Amino acid sequence: MTKLNLLLLAVLIACALSVVTSQHKARKLFIELQKEQKLSKQFDVEWGQLQLEQSTWAMHSRIETIAQKQLGMQVADGSRTQVVTVPVPAKSAGEKTVAQ
Repeated sequence: MTKLNLLLLAVLIACALSVVTSQHKARKLFIELQKEQKLSKQFDVEWGQLQLEQSTWAMHSRIETIAQKQLGMQVADGSRTQVVTVPVPAKSAGEKTVAQ
């Protein structure tokens, strides 16, 4: 009877240790998950800021100002502007249209 009790005690201790170990691992993984989620939110904020910065740098008025002041460029007047149109060839019945 004592051998059975000792065996059951050993099994009980092993189960208790495995529960403690698994809870510890779960807590560590949860903390790591929270860190990664925080990092993801920071990257989302940075992405939004970069998109805003890109749109600011690419504004037409800013580019025009830089072209005039730094490069000495001027807008051409209407008499010097010529619009060129490119004729589009007619499609035959068997051709597929390729998006460009």
